[in-house]
Amino acid sequence: MNSSHVSADEPIGVAVIGAGYWGPNLVRNFQASADFRLRALCDLDVTRARRVLGDYSTVRATDDLDSVLADDSVQAVAVATPAGTHVDVATAALRAGKHVLVEKPLAASVAQGRSLVDEAQRRGLSLMCDHTYCYTPAVLRIRELLHGGQLGELQYLDSVRINLGLVQRDIDVMWDLAPHDLSILDFILPPGVAPVSVAAHGADRIGAGRACVAYLTLHLNTGAIAHIHVNWLSPVKVRTTIIGGSKRTLVWDDLNPSQRLSIFDRGVDVASAEELGDEQRREMLVSYRSGDMVAPALTEREALRTMVEEYARSIRSGTPALTDGRAGLRVIAILEAASRSLADGGRSVGLDERVAA
Repeated sequence: MNSSHVSADEPIGVAVIGAGYWGPNLVRNFQASADFRLRALCDLDVTRARRVLGDYSTVRATDDLDSVLADDSVQAVAVATPAGTHVDVATAALRAGKHVLVEKPLAASVAQGRSLVDEAQRRGLSLMCDHTYCYTPAVLRIRELLHGGQLGELQYLDSVRINLGLVQRDIDVMWDLAPHDLSILDFILPPGVAPVSVAAHGADRIGAGRACVAYLTLHLNTGAIAHIHVNWLSPVKVRTTIIGGSKRTLVWDDLNPSQRLSIFDRGVDVASAEELGDEQRREMLVSYRSGDMVAPALTEREALRTMVEEYARSIRSGTPALTDGRAGLRVIAILEAASRSLADGGRSVGLDERVAA
């Protein structure tokens, strides 16, 4: 039975699937939202689910996913199970008529991700990917600045996400860390601007059996370039992104809470050929701007709270979430292409236009 219909003035019944690392954060934010009523927390370990809910909670703790999906008071689910189970759990939920929020990654492959997107579309259900970073005040402001033209046309993006990290057993550093940067890139790019190819280089100098340091270079359809450095082996933690525009350059330092964003009115201006006289054409005129730096004030707000609000908006309006299933699919497509490039010595791999759209 399709139980996805939601009354405009009633809270949306939601169940969280998975009470491990991320599930408790979702539980807390759904319980704090007026848009949702948490109906169930489902986990293979019921004791863990009960512990997350607390002794006095009236929310049902269960290990029976089928009973949750059969419950008509549950109109939406949030999937926070291990990554390898995302597709099976999300598919079952969609087929039960539930709106679905999935932790990243959406799926383990483009083919799996596309099957989820198609299933949701066929059933008229909201499929959303929890790209949490996209809902931080800093990234929302960056999106606003790029879409609004305040930075001018994007010329380059350079992102560094490095630390002495936990070397994963089943995935390389690209699949572990780059999804953050790729989801942010996908989120902030203005309409009509998209990556068309990716080249990846990596190294495993500690014998882990997978790349522990990697560099991804993406070429965009406008001629702009995006570069992402991810690394498990750095003794210092760096989370910095520089976004160069034709008007201004933005620096985002996520580890500096007092000044996360800095916007520089400094850069390079090149006079166009029409503006140059015969003499000047022989030497292209390059001038350097050295203007002010401003640090926009940001309201500190938990990203998950904003993400939960966006999930509710998508369900109630019947329109795609800002980070919908297609956004999750685009990130996986870049990662798959980057893996092919890495295995082939850094060869540039074109991205499927059907996925990029």
